[in-house]
Amino acid sequence: MRMKTLATMAAALLLGAAPIAASAEELIVYHGWSSKAEVAALNILQGALNAKGHTWKDLAIPHNSGVNVSIVNMVTGGDPPNAFVTSDPHIFRDLAGLGLERDLTDYYKEIGAADNFFPIVRELSTVDGKMVKVPLFLHIDGMVYWNMDVAKKAGVDPTAWKSVDEMIADFPKIKAAGFVPAAVGGQAFQVGYLFHAMVAALAGPDIYNRIYSETPDPTAFDTPEVRKAIEVVRAFSNEATPESENRPWNETTNTVISGQALFHIMGDWMKGEWLAAGKVPGVDFGCEVIPGALAVPVTSDAMGILGGQPAEKDKAELDLVAAFVDPIISAKANQQKGSTSPRSDAPTEFRDACNQVAMDAMNKPNGAVKNPFNVITGDWNNGIWTAMYNFWSDKNQTTDDAVAALKDAYDQTFN
Repeated sequence: MRMKTLATMAAALLLGAAPIAASAEELIVYHGWSSKAEVAALNILQGALNAKGHTWKDLAIPHNSGVNVSIVNMVTGGDPPNAFVTSDPHIFRDLAGLGLERDLTDYYKEIGAADNFFPIVRELSTVDGKMVKVPLFLHIDGMVYWNMDVAKKAGVDPTAWKSVDEMIADFPKIKAAGFVPAAVGGQAFQVGYLFHAMVAALAGPDIYNRIYSETPDPTAFDTPEVRKAIEVVRAFSNEATPESENRPWNETTNTVISGQALFHIMGDWMKGEWLAAGKVPGVDFGCEVIPGALAVPVTSDAMGILGGQPAEKDKAELDLVAAFVDPIISAKANQQKGSTSPRSDAPTEFRDACNQVAMDAMNKPNGAVKNPFNVITGDWNNGIWTAMYNFWSDKNQTTDDAVAALKDAYDQTFN
């Protein structure tokens, strides 16, 4: 109780008693978050910015809307955002080419943040030797969240699974009990995430990094491990119900929360939906990485801020950075979103068992790989997604067909 009181007092000192910025500015913030948990996390960040004396102007296009807006086009087209959610290193390189990069390396040292980011966060926040990203939410992509009541009724124990094969072997038992074994939404985004999570889990970091690379090696698709990942995607697609087509990820998660399905494999942002529904980890739901995973993909949801701005606007943008990476604000926002704070010194009272699972996975030697968005071009990522979504949707396609489609996507992207 005393620690909670101290944390509350510290938050009040950091926010409520913080001096108002010398010059209040309106900052345009571009993002794609719209689920209950995402909005709850954004409200924490917006409150922290407001406490600095600035206002937040929302520019939101939900990531599941199908709309793709180029940040660079917004910047060059007039009225650009001051802060924008992206992890794509190529966007930061494009901004650098326009003289609009904002290098935060020295600023992070000045405010004591750099040494307190997890090592992989520092790596994911760096482009060409400069820390240019504002790390917000740290996620494991290949997490399994399951409904404990459904598991009991189906007579299965997800904690006993030591491999993906053991997981799939329980599918008939789960179906016989009247439940969908694995919830997946029929969208290229969700299928793509399932695929790269399975490649990391089943093939390990070396093969994963041959595929998700700026200079990919197309021969990796013919390896037995990647073929196995494709076969697992097929096993999951065979369990997809008709209503899963085009279903957003959060609605897919909610089929597990409501007891229609046993589990969902996606990022641990799923936890935010469970918490928003009033569910308790270890009581209502369980969490683990993919059974037997050799590696887990790590996502660092991040923002960039626009460089080349007038002094007052630049100062306001730095106020935004300081607010967002503050350990207490970061811990609170991550608690809402279901993720883990990028700061190793974040208050432990905001962590739970699922955060510990994520931290253990990230700390496993050679056990973490970068989310594709942190490495590859949008064209290469979309090529992989399209190939795997077409495979998912067409049950007549074989593993050989999927391998051929992935190689074709490579040829179209790089040749």
